[in-house]
Amino acid sequence: MQFGVFDHLDWNGGDLTLQYEDRLRMIEALDRNGFYAYHVAEHHCTPSGRAPSPSVFLAAVAQRTRRLRFGPLVYALSMHHPLRVFEEVCMLDQMSGGRFELGVGRGISPIENGFYGVAAENTDKIYREALAVIMMALTSKQVNFDGDIYKFDNVPIEMKPVQRPHPPLWVGVAHAASAVWPAVNGANLVSSGTNAEVRQVTDRYRAEWRGSPTAMPLIGMSRHLVVADTESEAHGIARRCYVRWLTSILHLWNAAGKAPPNLRFPIDYDEAASRGYCIAGTPSQVRDAVIRDITESGINYFLCRFAFGDMTREESMRSVELFAREVMPAAMPAKAAA
Repeated sequence: MQFGVFDHLDWNGGDLTLQYEDRLRMIEALDRNGFYAYHVAEHHCTPSGRAPSPSVFLAAVAQRTRRLRFGPLVYALSMHHPLRVFEEVCMLDQMSGGRFELGVGRGISPIENGFYGVAAENTDKIYREALAVIMMALTSKQVNFDGDIYKFDNVPIEMKPVQRPHPPLWVGVAHAASAVWPAVNGANLVSSGTNAEVRQVTDRYRAEWRGSPTAMPLIGMSRHLVVADTESEAHGIARRCYVRWLTSILHLWNAAGKAPPNLRFPIDYDEAASRGYCIAGTPSQVRDAVIRDITESGINYFLCRFAFGDMTREESMRSVELFAREVMPAAMPAKAAA
């Protein structure tokens, strides 16, 4: 069982320079406290993402940490040239001594894709071709590729990552059927939803996995999480920050007068908490909830969202401190129910 952190790096409403520094200090605390990895989302033209170039922010993470692994979750490949992504992957893996985790996807927001001139109906094909090119570059001395979107003829490959044949792959998965590709290809995955919904994903992954159970990749689930000295304090922080976070998530959709088609997160905080999307409480309450989630969902990787909305650095750091000291040691041995 491993524990990591997922971060939208959504705008907290204050000074962005200070927000970056606050987040890097929190990431340093993750490094000190034995978390496995830090994952950052990629979003564009919206307050829900202040790391539109994940590689730029992660270059700072590489220099501010020593053990913590890190990566995008995910690079929105429909908005990037695959050779540029490959080169940045190699740089970040080299700069960190082989701690990079490569998350890939097509880009979840058709509105954001549209700003980049990418039609929603083309994102899947672009993603698949871009990923094929990136994997070829990571494992070959030349790139020769003849696709509908990308065509390369004898492109020389000069860069290589530290991790061979390539850094670990990560994908986001919403439904059980989508767990087949990562299981067959040995990729790690992260899902979201209720424990029962995520359990469908983890069960399908295990059913398709053909390797040794002891070598199984990480199968993760994320939760908004606040740990405080009292239950009322924790819920007060979580309620305030969840509303701010969700407002940022819905910003582009509200501006366009549309509803997001695949939003799983409840609009109401109390519903989000009752369905398990948010965990807030004292260390003992959070510990019990985390162990329950691990057992019911079948995950082997628990992703905490310690910083969201307008949460202060002090509030995030207190959650990290209490979680690492009083929750992680008790939850590490937890296993999924058969």
